[in-house]
Amino acid sequence: MDYEKILPSYPLSANPQNSTIVERLKIAIQKSGRLHDDSMKLLKECGIEISNGVNKLKTEASNFPLEVYFLRDDDIPQYVEDGVADIGFVGENVVYEKNKKVEVVEQLGYGKCRLSIAVSRSEVYDGVSYLEGKRIATTYPVLVQKFMDEKGINAEIHEISGSVEIAPGIGLAHAICDFVSSGSTLFMNGLKEVETILSSQAVLIKNPNLSNDKQQLIDKLLFRIKAVKKSKNNKYILLNAPNDNLKEIISLLPGMKSPTVLPLAESGWSSVHSVLNENEFWDIIEKLTAAGAQGILVIPIEKMII
Repeated sequence: MDYEKILPSYPLSANPQNSTIVERLKIAIQKSGRLHDDSMKLLKECGIEISNGVNKLKTEASNFPLEVYFLRDDDIPQYVEDGVADIGFVGENVVYEKNKKVEVVEQLGYGKCRLSIAVSRSEVYDGVSYLEGKRIATTYPVLVQKFMDEKGINAEIHEISGSVEIAPGIGLAHAICDFVSSGSTLFMNGLKEVETILSSQAVLIKNPNLSNDKQQLIDKLLFRIKAVKKSKNNKYILLNAPNDNLKEIISLLPGMKSPTVLPLAESGWSSVHSVLNENEFWDIIEKLTAAGAQGILVIPIEKMII
């Protein structure tokens, strides 16, 4: 693999007689496509400023010791294994398909999709045994073969790059295995989803043999990433509660520790502040309303540090 174009160049100190290498964490990010924008957005939400010029394959953060390489997603696990990059943002599917010596450190919560087998809508699919002896077209032969081995199915796996959905229509394969988000692409090509092999999302991977200094930088980055992730799953709420029902209303609001309660200028009422998880938000709001809560305000959280 040609590493020369992206090998790191470290800035030196202003004093040439006392030059020191500035330790930077090297991260690989998809240069374009599904995960690029979300990865750059995450770094920005972590307070990391990155200038990404047109067609640049390497850049640096201005306020965090981070050097960024923009690569093909399929190449990222290899670069991390070889130590050219210390860490990378990449889809779980690529990590497991390439099977390189890297560690998955954190699931990032975006780029969610599923690797699924699909067949023609006119076919009667009666279970995984349907695939016995069939030809399956896919860009992910390793994952598909692993699934077939686990199910005890002997199928012919045909590896192709791109336009997998067309394979059954031109007689290349009986079925396909590809990543699905909404399913609209399958529908437009006369296919139906019949088996899910893997649920995937973007993950942070790292080289397992990093120095203590590099690990400390990863820990700092992870601290910020986790704070951003927690904020996306929670809402800050403020409400007015009658004191007669205050105990019941507080019992509905676990918050991070416990709700904050402040007296209002109007006698007999208190202001209650808390945090709600997105998954249980509406159920709790309905119960709060039934318990007499009024003037409920919902505010998004930018960062959440526990």
